[in-house]
Amino acid sequence: MRLNAASLFAIPALIWGSTFYVIKFQLGSVEPGWSVSYRFILAGLMLLSYARIKGLNLKFRVRQHGWMLLQGSFLFGLNYWLAYTAEEVLISALVAVAFSSIIFMNILFGKLFLGKPINRKVFIGAIMGVLGTVLLFQRQLGAIETDDFPVFHLVVCFLSVLIASFGNITSARNQANGLPVIQTNAFGMIYGGIIMALIASFSGLTPSFDTSASYLLSLLYLAVFGSIFAFSTYLTLVGQIGADRAAYVLVVLPVIAVTLSILFEGYDLGWQVVAGILLIIGGNIIVLKK
Repeated sequence: MRLNAASLFAIPALIWGSTFYVIKFQLGSVEPGWSVSYRFILAGLMLLSYARIKGLNLKFRVRQHGWMLLQGSFLFGLNYWLAYTAEEVLISALVAVAFSSIIFMNILFGKLFLGKPINRKVFIGAIMGVLGTVLLFQRQLGAIETDDFPVFHLVVCFLSVLIASFGNITSARNQANGLPVIQTNAFGMIYGGIIMALIASFSGLTPSFDTSASYLLSLLYLAVFGSIFAFSTYLTLVGQIGADRAAYVLVVLPVIAVTLSILFEGYDLGWQVVAGILLIIGGNIIVLKK
């Protein structure tokens, strides 16, 4: 069944809005690198099995696998490893809001690597987004003198967004060159998971696994919904309307994530946070409005 643009927008927005909170259940007993590896190898194998059952083409040239590997490294490996690491300290709502800034990176990199034009309203929206982000992280930034860890994790968080944007642009390039979303995601997720396992191993992180219900259920949710369904619909949208406009999906994530943080993490909304969210959303709307 072919989904329309509205469905391609709604599915990843609703799912990813919840995954920033669900990721919290993956942290603690298992190193982030291994959790990311488990998630995407599991998702990739499930998606590959689906492709085989459906009789989809699974034969690709070495060069095409190279582009799948690049997409997997950016989108299904490194960026999530950094995001998980950031969430060890940062509240999930703030990580979700930070990820909404990917829209500006997608526009910039779309110009640099895909030759897409940039117009003046992009700069207005970008300024609003930067100001909004500063307001959102005001409390963390205010703790710089007494605690260096929030600063480190803020940098890690935005580095994760940067790498994710490279993954978006790579996906747009792959689809433009005829690589199908399902198969590319399947191989990319497996490649990304393997790369994370190698990085974790060479970093001296001993493999571990948590058999608790909370870890297993959150892993399954992230693999099936947060990886297979969300990425398949989102990257299809990227192929249809471009990485810059598709990133508008992430505009609604802060609203969902903040709501979950208020309900389950005791997050206290101040005027700075509300103003920051409004500025970021307003900036994104200005950037993408026709």
